[in-house]
Amino acid sequence: MRVAFYAPMKPPQHPMPSGDRSIARLLLDALRLAGHDPIVASTFRSREPKGNITRQARLAELGQKLALRLVKQWRGPKPDVWLTYHLYYKAPDWIGPLVADAWGIPYVVVEASYAPKRAGGPWDIGHHAVADAVRYASAVLCLNPNDKACLQPLGAARLLDLPPFLDTVPFAGADGARHALSAQYGLDASQPWLLAVGMMRVGDKLSSYTVLAEALSEIQQEPWQLLIVGDGAAEQEVRALFAPFGPRFAWLGQLAEAALAQVYKSADIMVWPAIREAFGMALLEAQAAGLPVVAGRTDGVPAVVTDGQTGLLPSPGDASAFAAAVQTLLHDTARREAMGQAAQARAIGHHSIQSAAATLDRILQDVTCRS
Repeated sequence: MRVAFYAPMKPPQHPMPSGDRSIARLLLDALRLAGHDPIVASTFRSREPKGNITRQARLAELGQKLALRLVKQWRGPKPDVWLTYHLYYKAPDWIGPLVADAWGIPYVVVEASYAPKRAGGPWDIGHHAVADAVRYASAVLCLNPNDKACLQPLGAARLLDLPPFLDTVPFAGADGARHALSAQYGLDASQPWLLAVGMMRVGDKLSSYTVLAEALSEIQQEPWQLLIVGDGAAEQEVRALFAPFGPRFAWLGQLAEAALAQVYKSADIMVWPAIREAFGMALLEAQAAGLPVVAGRTDGVPAVVTDGQTGLLPSPGDASAFAAAVQTLLHDTARREAMGQAAQARAIGHHSIQSAAATLDRILQDVTCRS
């Protein structure tokens, strides 16, 4: 089956790493694994982050023109289905519904976020565009089950679950590099290693780093070392947050997947407050590598971390509760190891790319048969 693929938030070819780019690429890989032929139909980015109404109107106009051009200039066999990944009010889909309608093919969405409170606000144009796209879609696949509550009143044809997924092999099969990392960053390999992985930008990510720094300041008497992986525009702010921890803190910067997998396997606990996190790909990667997780019980995080089994989920934004959860696992090595084993088993059994490929194939076959 030929699948026209589009990610209005960030195309899979974008040079800047992020969870959005990772999931877009994983979706393409899952489609290929299922035997389909995905084609990136457009790299147009509709995201408008500042609430500029004039700019949004211009993006809407440009997107619609690109849709008409795509229909007119398409070369080769027509796709059998259109699949758009990630709709929300700041990044609506101005292309997919128009093209799917012109070609008479099903329009499918993976991950759509809709918040009624955005109506009439600075992104009202995108807010209504998301609602229109959801109503038009033959199916909406939800990575975050919490999205359903606001999507259901829109009258979407079908709301279906697609559990967050990843290729578990690079993480489960990675060899740890604890000795090399210890030598490179001056870390004490005899102490438990905490790991945080996250982009560094102003907003929720910086808030997560802030809560983490506050939490660790409450358990400075405990033996631990902290590794941070990531970079971004707020790097200096993040560095300042953790500078007081001195040699207990190691800055690893941005890492390629293979190197990151080795870091996961070398650490002892994944720590991430997950402020307003949709679900967190890094949390899933850590578990695939056998790490227990301490994360804020935010939004879709409980869909990927099972509280009490694969990790601990304190209340979001509560630095003291987060510190207590980390301290619990620092004191209980046996529980920590059992949670890591359970985390890896769950990642392989419930969040593998093979499972996602089978789910995608079943849904796409169904919507094309119904059309």
